[in-house]
Amino acid sequence: MSSYISSLRKSCVSEEFGFEDTSQVSVPPALLDQVIGQEEAVRLARLIAKQRRHLLLVGPPGTGKSMIAQAISSLLQRPGQEVSVLHNPTRPERPLMEVRSREQVAEQRQALGAPGAGIVLRPEQAPAFVAERLGFRCRDCGKFSSAEAANCPACGGQKFRPSGGPFDDLVGGQDEPEREDAVSTTRVMDGKEDLVVFERTDGQLIRALDSKDMAKMQRSEPQALPRNVLLPLERAVFVQATGASETELLGDVRHDPYGGHAQIGTPPYSRVVAGAVHEAHEGVLFVDELISLGRLQRHLLSAMQEKKFPITGRNASSTGASVRVDAVPCDFILVAAVNTTDVRRILPPLRSRIGGNGYELLVNSCMPDTLENRLALARFCAQEVRRDGRIPHLSRAAVEALVREARVRARSIDQVTGLTLRLRTLSGIIKTAGDLAVSEGVARIEEKHLQAAIERGKPIEEQISKRYGTPYRAAMSDLGLSRSPAGDSDVG
Repeated sequence: MSSYISSLRKSCVSEEFGFEDTSQVSVPPALLDQVIGQEEAVRLARLIAKQRRHLLLVGPPGTGKSMIAQAISSLLQRPGQEVSVLHNPTRPERPLMEVRSREQVAEQRQALGAPGAGIVLRPEQAPAFVAERLGFRCRDCGKFSSAEAANCPACGGQKFRPSGGPFDDLVGGQDEPEREDAVSTTRVMDGKEDLVVFERTDGQLIRALDSKDMAKMQRSEPQALPRNVLLPLERAVFVQATGASETELLGDVRHDPYGGHAQIGTPPYSRVVAGAVHEAHEGVLFVDELISLGRLQRHLLSAMQEKKFPITGRNASSTGASVRVDAVPCDFILVAAVNTTDVRRILPPLRSRIGGNGYELLVNSCMPDTLENRLALARFCAQEVRRDGRIPHLSRAAVEALVREARVRARSIDQVTGLTLRLRTLSGIIKTAGDLAVSEGVARIEEKHLQAAIERGKPIEEQISKRYGTPYRAAMSDLGLSRSPAGDSDVG
């Protein structure tokens, strides 16, 4: 075996690559088209994205399982639902949940931001008493400043009394006026009296609303309840939950040291945090090493079955333990991955659920040694260089050296004749070779850099064997001991 592998390392690829270096190799823009050696997975990925099925990928590490999951998400449409948690005035510990379509959100934003929805003014343009009561104008000197500053920067006078919380009546300062969020007044137009409301905007401006504007806003936002947007429209459609904790996977309610007190505490609705199952709503939830979730597999199964999962406080000693939001949407595509030896450790009902509405696929660890596949490895080199962004391109000779190493690894690891698809290790070789080239200040990765990277990339067990011969001798060396030819141990 060793002599055969040695001959493989010394052999040359038979064909001539039609490029001088990988900068001349084109890389397809679509992520799915960049997957190498997994034709069945690519075919299934297109079908899964269209039909919204689940997928279980089985195979050794580094064979592109996570890339397949990301490729599926790249085929999905952008999310069409915004999920929010609203304050419940009657039962704050049971916040309300609202799902709005992209169209509904756009209509409401347009109504609130339309020119007809009020007039935006600078503080200097508003009536003086309005600017004063909103906190912009100093009553002493008449200068304008930020509404956040309680004291006038021009004269030092106090514009308004800063809020001291629910105990203002105990700390004095009752002579200074309070800053108001909105000021109501009236005006007469065409012989009719009309209500006008002046309010501060998010910036340092004032918005004036008449009765028509307020009616329009009321129609667009009838509830007008405080909102916590859990899942915005513009969110990622690929969510990774590998090794996630219970709170990371299922969501939580943050602790409030003030117990959610109405005046000094944080309202329960604003403390609700979505989990990965919710963040993946309308997208892909990827779980590598599925068995690492342990007992959480049962909760994952429930979320898949119901397509909704409640969010509640996970810590019994937290103030969030009494807060619960029911039926939070989590309609996701599950792409899970395990090693071949771990299939039996998947929760049987979960595996049955995946198989009943999806596919199980054993990924390839090798591919045939054909010209097409060797060119695919060359494209893989170009992809890795572009993805890394810090290493130069590979020369043709360097690519040929990598192809030879792919042959060696297919033979030594999988005992087959072909090219390995354990691409993570090949990627490590390319990056190490690139670092060597950068350290020398050369413009390309040459064959010598690849060979040096292959040597440096050997497993630590092989390095120990080469240096010490046996693990026992390595251990003796770590202890500072040496063994004499007669077998007696001496202090080194």
